[in-house]
Amino acid sequence: MAERLHDPWLVAVWPGMGTVAMGAGYYLMAKLGMHLWEELPARDLFEVDHVDVKDGLIQTAPLPRSRLFLWKDPNEKHDLIVFIGEAQPPAKSAQICHQLIDLVRPLGVTRVFTFAAMATGLRPGEHGRVFGAAIDRGTLDRFRDLDLTVLEGGQINGLNGVLLGVAAESGMQGGCLLGEMPQLFSQLPYPKASLAVLEFFATLAGIKIDLTELESHAQDVEDKLETFLSRIEQAIHQVEGAGESAIPALDADEEDEKKKPKLSAEDRQHLEQLFTEAKADRARAYFLKQELDRLKVFRDFEDRFLDLFKK
Repeated sequence: MAERLHDPWLVAVWPGMGTVAMGAGYYLMAKLGMHLWEELPARDLFEVDHVDVKDGLIQTAPLPRSRLFLWKDPNEKHDLIVFIGEAQPPAKSAQICHQLIDLVRPLGVTRVFTFAAMATGLRPGEHGRVFGAAIDRGTLDRFRDLDLTVLEGGQINGLNGVLLGVAAESGMQGGCLLGEMPQLFSQLPYPKASLAVLEFFATLAGIKIDLTELESHAQDVEDKLETFLSRIEQAIHQVEGAGESAIPALDADEEDEKKKPKLSAEDRQHLEQLFTEAKADRARAYFLKQELDRLKVFRDFEDRFLDLFKK
């Protein structure tokens, strides 16, 4: 990379509970208009463990991709490198973390952060906290100055923790930010936790991020979960010892992806229009992702979506 970076920070996200980390990572990338910088070779990190079958024909399954995106701070305070991994490798966790740290360290990266979720007894509608654990004492003191809830004990599983261990061995600073979400809905996307993580991170890094779209999306999901939880509690109170038939089902847009309908011509035309808008203005990309998620076709369009961020 020929261009000089200003005190760059690395943020790394992988899929996890509540899609908290990925939701925050994609939003950060989209709203800051980042561009693709580098990609780690998939075959060095993953092995083919299955094939896909479509219309009776076997097709080689694509390997998960691991890409880095760059944003240059116009105020020259903290440039950001965001790493988005489509999957966590079942093995070679330390290898990918060492590879990532070795890649960004020559750029002047000294701070590394990962995002994750913390499932608790939180109820939808209640204020969610952001928990934090730091690599170094200085970052921990800064967390406390900003009233972050410090994670006093426990474990940080997966690459969210392994990367920070490798960063610590390399003498870097940073830590993990964990957005609180309801344990009851841990298998569903919970954008309110992504919002809380990004609000704290923006303050920590001293950067401005337009969070309007994420705030709206988070409130919409929160309202649906509050309604659903209320229906469950009413059913339990009304029918003592009731079986599954008495418990209301989630809305259609929360059903398993395998039940998704094929895209209509109108939906395709709508998506094409959103892709055109996002290509002209990357800040519109998050709205496009919301629609892809709503239609449950993001995986089908993921490469094309991320191509919007090529320089």
